[in-house]
Amino acid sequence: MSNIYPELGQRILEMAEGDDEFRVELTSAIYTGLLELKARYSEGTADRDEEKIQQIRHKIKPTVTMFEFDQLADSLQKGKEILDSEGFGDSFDSHFQLFLLLVDSALMEVGRLKN
Repeated sequence: MSNIYPELGQRILEMAEGDDEFRVELTSAIYTGLLELKARYSEGTADRDEEKIQQIRHKIKPTVTMFEFDQLADSLQKGKEILDSEGFGDSFDSHFQLFLLLVDSALMEVGRLKN
């Protein structure tokens, strides 16, 4: 059981309403969305492209919210605030390192639930 997202498995089970095939599909969709978030956010950071970061943040926000990835949601919000106030720089770079840890933790947890 994860200490970071202890309710995730239960949340997915509730959404699947006993349909194991749907549970597997839903878990895979969450995993794919998190992989895309990591890839696109990383690309946006490397390219210093706020638009790319904004687009993936908006695309993944419903999933992050619905499945209560609260730490990841907080990190995304913090990144937005840093970009709005300071742009790319040391603060954003520090944020990005924490973001990577959080998204990797989420991916590990969802990956564990895929099996």
